[in-house]
Amino acid sequence: MQRLLPVGTHAVVGAGGEVSDFQYLATLLEQLTTDDFCADDGHCLAPSELYAYLQRVLYNRRNKMDPLWNSLVVAGFKDGQAFLGTVGMIGSHYTDSHVATGFGAQLARPLFREKAREDMSAAEARALLEEALRVCYYRDKNSINKFQVATVTAAGVALSEPFALATEWSLEAFQNPSKTVPGTW
Repeated sequence: MQRLLPVGTHAVVGAGGEVSDFQYLATLLEQLTTDDFCADDGHCLAPSELYAYLQRVLYNRRNKMDPLWNSLVVAGFKDGQAFLGTVGMIGSHYTDSHVATGFGAQLARPLFREKAREDMSAAEARALLEEALRVCYYRDKNSINKFQVATVTAAGVALSEPFALATEWSLEAFQNPSKTVPGTW
């Protein structure tokens, strides 16, 4: 299941949470993109407008006591302006130079705060992202070691092929994780 959805030519939406709710949101976004195209006025939604739309959709569903169980990341680039923001399932939202949802908000964002710089190359940013993904993967035994990365530039949106990170499970801490924990069997 792909959880990255290009929207128009300037933005991508990434989703965590319930797959069927994300499919519903994808349908809404497809209708929005189609309406934009049919207007034939040369205008297409900016990433910030898409972000505001998703805020309203999630907040509206929360107020109906039927929330969409998704956390979203909206990234885009239009008219020389980069955009990155996140929207939670109840419509809570923020923008920043780096965002994460779910478990990554607790584990990846501290790494981003410590190591991210404004002048990072694409290779350095990719290495930092892979380090954060590896930390999250090691800490969540229910996840899968397969990822996909979206890159958004002035040229458009590019999605990578799914890839697996190199992992190392022979470390002593992984062999017997309860060895140093008192009260375990």
